[in-house]
Amino acid sequence: MCILAGCLGPRIIVLLGLRWRDFDWEKHQLRIRPSWACGRIDEPKTENSSRPMPVDLTLEKILREHRGRQPQSSQGCEWVNATHPAGVPWRAWSAQRRSLVRAEKKVGNVRLGWHGFPHTYSTLLNEYGTDAKVQQELLRHADVLTTMNIYTTPVPERLSKAGRKVVRLVLPTDA
Repeated sequence: MCILAGCLGPRIIVLLGLRWRDFDWEKHQLRIRPSWACGRIDEPKTENSSRPMPVDLTLEKILREHRGRQPQSSQGCEWVNATHPAGVPWRAWSAQRRSLVRAEKKVGNVRLGWHGFPHTYSTLLNEYGTDAKVQQELLRHADVLTTMNIYTTPVPERLSKAGRKVVRLVLPTDA
């Protein structure tokens, strides 16, 4: 679940609701159909949320291997991520306790949550020079302002580098 969150940046309700049938392996896409919120299947949050997402071949390979590693008894399971013994996805907090809290202990004094993944995804896209409109599409936001004003954070080193460039233009240097 963490790999999908890091590579695609979806909301936790999307991650929990992913089914194998949502993947189009021929087109290398994922189409978000239902989501899993508060213990029930629900429609995607917005119309933009249901647009297809590209799936990188490396991620696709990992997903296929994950599916192959599922116990033989659950090979026919429709859910991509781990399920509750009742055969339904975990609730968001239970999934967080099962995976992220363990990771917090390994990393140290860091608080991890599912909501951080889309923010990190957006910030990384921005850091690697991805056009704002492409970022908006990948995050499936209706408005680019949501992507840029809420989800994307400037990386401090990039701020310093940009500031240095302006200083070099404005002030003469002897060295």
